[in-house]
Amino acid sequence: MPAASDDRVVADLHAHTTLSDGTMTLDEVPAAAREAGVDWVAVTDHDSVHPEIDAPVVERDGVRIVRGIELRVDAGFGRLDLLGYGVEHTDALDAEIDRLQRDRRERGAAILDAVEERLGVDLDIEPRAGLGRPHIARAIDESGAPYDYAGAFDELIGNDGPCYVARDVTPLDEGLDLLDDACALVGLAHPFRYERVDEALDVARESAAIDAVERFYPYGRAVDDSRIDRLAAEADLLRTGGTDAHERTLGVAGLTASAFEPVRDRLPEAVPTDGSATGDSAAAATPDEQD
Repeated sequence: MPAASDDRVVADLHAHTTLSDGTMTLDEVPAAAREAGVDWVAVTDHDSVHPEIDAPVVERDGVRIVRGIELRVDAGFGRLDLLGYGVEHTDALDAEIDRLQRDRRERGAAILDAVEERLGVDLDIEPRAGLGRPHIARAIDESGAPYDYAGAFDELIGNDGPCYVARDVTPLDEGLDLLDDACALVGLAHPFRYERVDEALDVARESAAIDAVERFYPYGRAVDDSRIDRLAAEADLLRTGGTDAHERTLGVAGLTASAFEPVRDRLPEAVPTDGSATGDSAAAATPDEQD
């Protein structure tokens, strides 16, 4: 890897693969990271832990990949996304993931049935674990129906749409306990994407299980990042960040070498794909609401 400049993103800690609603396979992650000049990538698929990442941190083709999860939870006032990094499998977390994926299959089938009946089309998708509304929206876009990807959400499967079906999510306290037991680090994702930002930040401030808050994120609009900096200082939280990549582009947002160092200190050492231990000098050198 080339030496890091002061402002280069070296760690993109929020990326999705085809296991959930991304379009990038796990095998494509190292090349995408190298193309972006990124040394570390956290694979944080929705409500799932990628089965092909066989340790909390692995090294593939010179890129360190963190085994992560993005878990949606019900906080009472709304639904939040928690990011778990350096995941170790536990019976309790694996059982909850299995339950959530069964619900995704059933909910996906119900949405597909509603869309196909309404539009009179065959979307040619089988309900499966990891199925989310982005998959269905892409299929609608490609079906010849008079809706593109955005229109599918706006007119059909968005939260107020005629084909929308709610899915079950994990209660906040349970989700925090599950991730606290299984992960090296737990953070609150993209706080400015929630309708009730103050309450979301209070969860990060008040929960002993939350270690971090996502500070570096491509919202596509102006947000008051200084609120996150103040919260991190007041509540002794780490600051994380990432692209929230659902396609192949990484490094749009993330951590520079200096910002990543305290996060890196909390992560396990990387294991290369051959399973042998490796040293690590990288610390010194180094959409989704719609699922």
